[in-house]
Amino acid sequence: MPQDLLYSKTHEWVRLSEDKKTATVGLTAFALELLTDLVYVELPEVGCRLKAEEPFGEIESVKAVSDLYSPVNGEVAEVNSAVADNLERLADDPYGNGWFFKVKLADEAALADLLDEAAYKKQCEEEQH
Repeated sequence: MPQDLLYSKTHEWVRLSEDKKTATVGLTAFALELLTDLVYVELPEVGCRLKAEEPFGEIESVKAVSDLYSPVNGEVAEVNSAVADNLERLADDPYGNGWFFKVKLADEAALADLLDEAAYKKQCEEEQH
């Protein structure tokens, strides 16, 4: 689990750009292990405005359909359509090529609600018990 990321309680990860004006968003390996056998992912469109803690899409496995939640406020600048076309990218490289989208941050307010690596790891351990 990368230490340079921030994590939401709903298992999305955030990688801030150096200038902290944009963020890359994806789904954690922990969540992907729980989902298994992915069949579909719905991602937002470029230009879509997102609000923290509100759904931006869905991910579907053979077991269930789950909402995906934006960890930040902002406007979608780029979407990784290669992930939607090749879901193995998510499981193979969730923190690299498996990102969902890049967003221009509207503000940094939502970042305060995100977890660091240690806090997220603790949350995952608690969910496993």
